[in-house]
Amino acid sequence: MSEVTDLVVIEKSSAMAVFTNNEQLDPIIEKIEKEARSLVPDVSTKKGRDAIASMAHKVARSKTYIDNAGKDLVAELKALPKQIDESRRIVRERLDALKDEVRRPLTEWEAEQERIKAEEAAKIKAEEDRKQLESDHEIALLMNDAFDRELAEKKAEEERQRIAHEEELKRQAAEQAKREAEEKAAAELAAAKKREEDAIAARAQAELLAKQAQERAEQEAKDAAEKAEADKKAAIEAEQRKAQEEADRIKREAEAKEAARLAEEKRISDEKAKREADVKHRKAVGTEIVNALTANTSISREQAIEVLKALMDGLVPRTQINY
Repeated sequence: MSEVTDLVVIEKSSAMAVFTNNEQLDPIIEKIEKEARSLVPDVSTKKGRDAIASMAHKVARSKTYIDNAGKDLVAELKALPKQIDESRRIVRERLDALKDEVRRPLTEWEAEQERIKAEEAAKIKAEEDRKQLESDHEIALLMNDAFDRELAEKKAEEERQRIAHEEELKRQAAEQAKREAEEKAAAELAAAKKREEDAIAARAQAELLAKQAQERAEQEAKDAAEKAEADKKAAIEAEQRKAQEEADRIKREAEAKEAARLAEEKRISDEKAKREADVKHRKAVGTEIVNALTANTSISREQAIEVLKALMDGLVPRTQINY
């Protein structure tokens, strides 16, 4: 006999009664179900999650214990394998379903944790992409400023040379410098506007990437949940088909046995009727012979009956009664 579990004990002396009488098997399974369902699932704490996993494990051990007890009994009592195997099937199906029922809050919590992790990872990736874009943009701004400073210094040096060598053109140079300053201001304003537009576009791109990453994570989590539900549904349907096929097989066997029983009863009834009809016919033929003898001869009815018996027993040579 298998090891004793926390939820059920089956004595070897009572194993036969347990596996051959649902009135004794059902209370055992119901006791396991009652204790398992008495647990209030709490996935918000590690202690609660451990308790759920522990209870599911106890149910699984109880299923294995009862199933092994049935297997041991089958090994000892070869004459009852079908009935015991049916009990084992009931135990497996009901306790597997109970195990899934007990563990369902933890399974759902674990799936939710995986979805949360995926969402957090997507958010972190989007934030990193956004920061990288901002960093690249800042570097580009710094490079533009350095280029502007160099250009300004070059312009100033050219202006100083022009003033030193062409004093007479001071007015014209001043006007030229003013025009160049105005053009430079306009160029810098346009560049600043362009940089602002680029920054806005970069932020919009970063937000779009973050949104797309979040949507992908949500879709992946949804797909995973739908696949898990579809797999579970397919497994349940497969078990239901298997159970229906077994029920149909048992029904066909029962119908075949009933048909054979009815055929045998009909055969016996037909043979009986045939025998009764034959006896009746023979009596009628005997009556006709006796009546003919008494009518056509001078012998009495008792003597005619004696002649009939002699004919029936084959005591009169070269004579035969045709029935």
